[in-house]
Amino acid sequence: MEEALAGLRYGKTLLDLDLSGFASSPLVLAPARSLSAGDEPKIVRDALANPIGSRPLAGLVHAGQRVVIVTSDVTRPCPSARLLPSVLEELNRGGVRDEDIVVVFGLGNHRPHTTKEQKQLAGEAVYGRVRCIDSDPTDVKLVGHTRRGTPVAIFRPVLDADVRVCMGALEYHYFAGYSGGYKAIVPGVCTAETIQHNHRMMIEPGAAPGRLGGNPVREDIDEAGAMVGVHFVLNVILDSSKHVVSAVAGHPEVAHRTGCARLDSFGRVVIERPADLVVVSAGGYPKDINLYQAQKALDSARQVVRPGGVILLVAECAEGTGNQTFETWMSDPQGPDAIIARIQREFVLGGHKAAAVAAAMKQAAVYLVSALPQDRARAMGFSPFTSLDDAVQSALKRVGPSATVVIMPEGGSVLPCVEER
Repeated sequence: MEEALAGLRYGKTLLDLDLSGFASSPLVLAPARSLSAGDEPKIVRDALANPIGSRPLAGLVHAGQRVVIVTSDVTRPCPSARLLPSVLEELNRGGVRDEDIVVVFGLGNHRPHTTKEQKQLAGEAVYGRVRCIDSDPTDVKLVGHTRRGTPVAIFRPVLDADVRVCMGALEYHYFAGYSGGYKAIVPGVCTAETIQHNHRMMIEPGAAPGRLGGNPVREDIDEAGAMVGVHFVLNVILDSSKHVVSAVAGHPEVAHRTGCARLDSFGRVVIERPADLVVVSAGGYPKDINLYQAQKALDSARQVVRPGGVILLVAECAEGTGNQTFETWMSDPQGPDAIIARIQREFVLGGHKAAAVAAAMKQAAVYLVSALPQDRARAMGFSPFTSLDDAVQSALKRVGPSATVVIMPEGGSVLPCVEER
């Protein structure tokens, strides 16, 4: 990559960043896993054949049982269509019939899918073979309350199943620590009230990317998931092309923790000092399907930008901002301080992500290369651009031509930090 970085994903395309205009060579922070892709089907089969903290899935089920498989919605990179055939094979081997299996796409607080999206998520063969449905927050049953008071109200078909299997991609999460594990249940298949009560803990100490112990959000998620009861998980780590490079299966906490440790071996990066300019891609589709999702990359960039520097976020946002509450809060004319003060007074879903963006904007100027109308992006506090080159040149004018530069092609897949001295 001496001349250009062909790794800034933008929707379903790539943007090449010309490095010749920088005074010194930028530091590229990419996960080591991007170099370690292997035989994806074999990786998945081996994980299922060697579960962690559990018997194999085929040994956990028997004929006549109703099984639900909870997997991610269209805003997540989990390659469900390539994972489901192996999971169905295990269930069939244990005696479960296809007609007794339901695939549930966990929407959380997101919009419903189109039929076309469901078919793409499950794969044509699986979609025509087993029932595939979206979670519905109006059809729930209350399981109980966690010790922190979160009401655990879960999609009825998930609770009514005899066996619950959860799938997901393992990534860093800006306040739950990591994705995966019980996160398929909360926030995946619960009500807005459940999500709101859990996510309001994001402002508490310990709610941080890459943190499990002492993280109130993750601990509450795990408690809620254990109350519901999950019998088996399959979590995968992906490369920049969304190919599986590692997988764990088995117990929803024991296997998940092993997966988190593997992700750390790929994605934790230490640098010597904060950068003047951080150029970060949300990771392309579906991570930048809208600004509501792409926001997560800003938190990674915040870890390594100096106060008063610039974060340049590359995110197409083909579906706009993705959440009206988020956009309304972001458009507060009083700016970041008012947004942060507001979330401390009243926790509102959508507003919580606005507060996260506001925290980044207090630390650094945030430039945005996207397909959003520029006046709309500007009203939310961003410096908007349609051209990556133009955005870089403008940023260099702000921080100086001799600026130190960090480039993060996959913002949500790397957990960078500055070395303590």
